[in-house]
Amino acid sequence: MSALPPVTNNDDIRYLGRILGDVIRDLGSPRLFEATEAIRAASVERHRGGGAPVDHHLDALSLDETLDFVRGFMLFSMLANLAEDRQGIAAEEGADLASALERLADEGIDKTAVAKLLDHALIAPVLTAHPTEVRRKSMIDHRNRIAALMALRDAGARETPEGDLIDEAIVRQVALLWQTRVLRRERLYVTDEVETALSYLRDVFLPVIPALYQRWDRAMGARVPGFLRPGSWIGGDRDGNPFVTADSLKTALAKASAAAIGFYLDQLHALGAELSISADHAAVDAAVIALAEASGDDAESRRDEPYRRALSGIYARTAATYAKLTGTPPPRPSRAAEPYANPDDLRADLVTIARPLGNGPLASGGAIGRLIRAVEVFGFHLATLDLRQNSAVHERVVAELLVHAGVCNDYAALDEAARVDLLTRELATARPLTSRFIDYSEETAGELAIVAAAADAHAAYGPACIRQYIVSMCKSVSDLLEVHLLLKEVGLYVPGDPATATVMAVPLFETIEDLEAAPNIMTDWFALPAVAAIAGARGHQEVMIGYSDSNKDGGYLTSTWQLSKASTALKPVFEAAGVGMQLFHGRGGAVGRGGGSAFAAIRAQPPGTVQGRIRITEQGEVIAGKYGTRESATTNLEAIASATLLASLSPAPLSNAENESFAAAMDQLSGAAFHAYRDLVYGTEGFRTFFRQMTPIAEISGLKIGSRPASRKKSNRIEDLRAIPWVFSWAQARVMLPGWYGVGQAIAGFADKGLLAEMAQGWPLFAATLANMEMVLAKSDMGIAERYAGLVEDEKLGARIFGRIRDDWQQTHDGLLAVTGQSRLLEKHPALDASIRLRLPYIEPLNLLQIELMRRHRAGEEDARIGEGILLSINAIATGLRNSG
Repeated sequence: MSALPPVTNNDDIRYLGRILGDVIRDLGSPRLFEATEAIRAASVERHRGGGAPVDHHLDALSLDETLDFVRGFMLFSMLANLAEDRQGIAAEEGADLASALERLADEGIDKTAVAKLLDHALIAPVLTAHPTEVRRKSMIDHRNRIAALMALRDAGARETPEGDLIDEAIVRQVALLWQTRVLRRERLYVTDEVETALSYLRDVFLPVIPALYQRWDRAMGARVPGFLRPGSWIGGDRDGNPFVTADSLKTALAKASAAAIGFYLDQLHALGAELSISADHAAVDAAVIALAEASGDDAESRRDEPYRRALSGIYARTAATYAKLTGTPPPRPSRAAEPYANPDDLRADLVTIARPLGNGPLASGGAIGRLIRAVEVFGFHLATLDLRQNSAVHERVVAELLVHAGVCNDYAALDEAARVDLLTRELATARPLTSRFIDYSEETAGELAIVAAAADAHAAYGPACIRQYIVSMCKSVSDLLEVHLLLKEVGLYVPGDPATATVMAVPLFETIEDLEAAPNIMTDWFALPAVAAIAGARGHQEVMIGYSDSNKDGGYLTSTWQLSKASTALKPVFEAAGVGMQLFHGRGGAVGRGGGSAFAAIRAQPPGTVQGRIRITEQGEVIAGKYGTRESATTNLEAIASATLLASLSPAPLSNAENESFAAAMDQLSGAAFHAYRDLVYGTEGFRTFFRQMTPIAEISGLKIGSRPASRKKSNRIEDLRAIPWVFSWAQARVMLPGWYGVGQAIAGFADKGLLAEMAQGWPLFAATLANMEMVLAKSDMGIAERYAGLVEDEKLGARIFGRIRDDWQQTHDGLLAVTGQSRLLEKHPALDASIRLRLPYIEPLNLLQIELMRRHRAGEEDARIGEGILLSINAIATGLRNSG
């Protein structure tokens, strides 16, 4: 094994770390600073290869000091994350649109081909409320203020625009971080999650996306279509969350509309101040004059300023639209005017203003061009909101409707063919099934209220506000037809020849079995004439593939491979139907839930499966990490856009022979890894007890980081546990089991190691799979994990199961190094290696404190500070690991 290179902090980390130390000394105590520094120094020395464990330093801390120490180490990790992001460690080489165009040109693909693709393209990051963001919004806000101040410092400024000295302002923000409560005292409500998502959409996406389009227009040499559009699940995702109702859906939509239109009002106000063009000094287009005359602005001081008068009229109409859609007055008072019927009418008026400015010094690519682009992309809805519900709920609701309507007394007893036949007949008639005179169950009434709210939203905000209805645990065609039946009740599905549907039913295939069945289900789906007509008119059909549950079901390698195989197998199904394929990737932050580099993941998709259309979930801590600032959002949106172009247009990286041999090898590896994983997780007696006692799964529920329960059912079975707490718990215990287990056995049992090395070099899918696993292995620590295993009450059970885990970790570690040709983990990725090794000395003491606090808590000690310390340590470890949930 080669010697580890020294880890050197970048200048930002040293600067911010020094400030944090001073704050701890001044606002904590000199004793706390000295104890913290002693633990830090000892842990750093230990990770350099010398020094003793830090236990004796930790044992000397009182409970109060323990809480403050954990906060200090958490804040260092938070500031280190900020510093690394600023230094570009999170950015990837070539992950921007201009670089993608250069690469495509080198491959013989010109901008004409790119433009043709973009004509029907869709790239959508979709924000979800999945509970893996442990930090309070107040903490993130202070972090972002520090980032803004650091940017001013980089630019050479000594003072803020308000007159504060930059260095003093940074110290003030770090001090505020130190004195800000870390933990939430109440569980998040859906409205809290809506507000958090809106802060990113309003403060980051609204200004960043139009500016990105300007950059892309320049790179393409022409105005590109609006192919990048944000989405959201927050307020519409009801799967397992009883707190998402029709009221929360209405709230989410109304608040999003207020944010979008409020942004337009601000931009119009600024444009009115800027466009002071006088008719005395410039020729004015007749259309602009007509807008000015119709504006109602008769102020004598602006009689010669038609652009300002026209903008005044547009502002008044936009303000009236705000009042109509939000039910509240606009931020600035405005005279009465007719609201805009739709965003297209607002855009048309803006184009009327922009067009006469021509291509000269007043060209419309500036502020008004960005506003036009914003209206195109965000409309009156801001982000497209998905609906999602579990197929089992739909089955119960439809069964109840059919009973009350006298159509079928026992829908649940019908086989699949009979269900499809019945539902198809019902969808062919305009006769409704529901009646306002029937007292439905609470569940059915709630689902009917949701689709009614969706129909109202279409009427108010336009059809772009809700386009997808996702069916979780979709296992059959009838699961999708049930959604059409509910949509028909409110006019979002209209029978006819052809039938129409303004909301698309989207299957979510989550388990290994579901992924294998996906091609047959979609073949049967397209075989229905009404469905084929709807999909053909739309031009595409979406399929969502779930990374989290497939991983929990079958392990990391099998999940990755089955997702790829399902995508490949779906391609000919869509081609036969003459319908474009749009895959929606349900990725999490952790590798065990599909996390890792989005740029690499998109480029590793099977050839021909991206087709310029892709949606990707952005969840939990990933949202703040990728979109917390305008700079990071720009970097990450560029990455997914450029990766989509490359995945759609670049020649296939492998020959047919390589495809066949590599796929056969992956089948063998996947089978072996699947058997090993299933045998451990679902076939080992006592494993459920081992997992629940070794990890802080029970304690995580106290974090109050999301509005929905941790399990789908009231059960302690692993099958019923949601993937997020499953992955999060293993990360806290530094095992990271969902990101690697079984792979070592699979590699060890594969005879042709040379073929595996060839796959690692030449196959993007295998390379990305190994790279993500390598990062997970580097963050795991079997020495610390063994201490967590000591929490298992049955010592023999703990030793037996942990021994298997430790042995497979070593086998996976050794197999990875052999296949990738390295002597140590991350040898070929020095920046990531340095980033992780910088953090490890700060995470290990937190793990050791967490173990001791969990031991005391489980022994029955009732001091409230013990519980608080556990939750603080969970927060701190997650911050240090970054992508842990």
